[in-house]
Amino acid sequence: MAKLPVQRPTAAFVGASWLALAIGTATYMIGLWNAQMLLNEKGYYFTILLYGLFAAVSLQKSVRDRMEGIPVTGMYFGLCWVSVMVALGLLGVGLWNATLADSEKGFYGMSFVLSLFAAVAVQKNVRDIASSGAPETDEYKQQSN
Repeated sequence: MAKLPVQRPTAAFVGASWLALAIGTATYMIGLWNAQMLLNEKGYYFTILLYGLFAAVSLQKSVRDRMEGIPVTGMYFGLCWVSVMVALGLLGVGLWNATLADSEKGFYGMSFVLSLFAAVAVQKNVRDIASSGAPETDEYKQQSN
């Protein structure tokens, strides 16, 4: 399989990805900090966030590795998909059964999904920058602004 040249992402996209990740995870964590729930419930939601972020990044890496012809076992690839689905499912079940207002449930759901999406974008950017081989120069910075 021929390896296609990787185009370096723009500084605006890299910054927006990191900002989305920071906003998603920070709002989720601030919501947990301020929530009127037991510590074990907070731990449940915190663990789901960490598990979901790891699973999403791992899935993105596995998909990209396969696209580039880097071997990824079917078992690991499947485990990545299952992990993302389990994280989403655990959050859904937790929120469905929680004694929270619907607005709070929506808040946690949206900040969780934003965090997962942003983690995938950040990982993609990190890999694209590393694969592009081009050092960041002043000329590049001017073109991307």
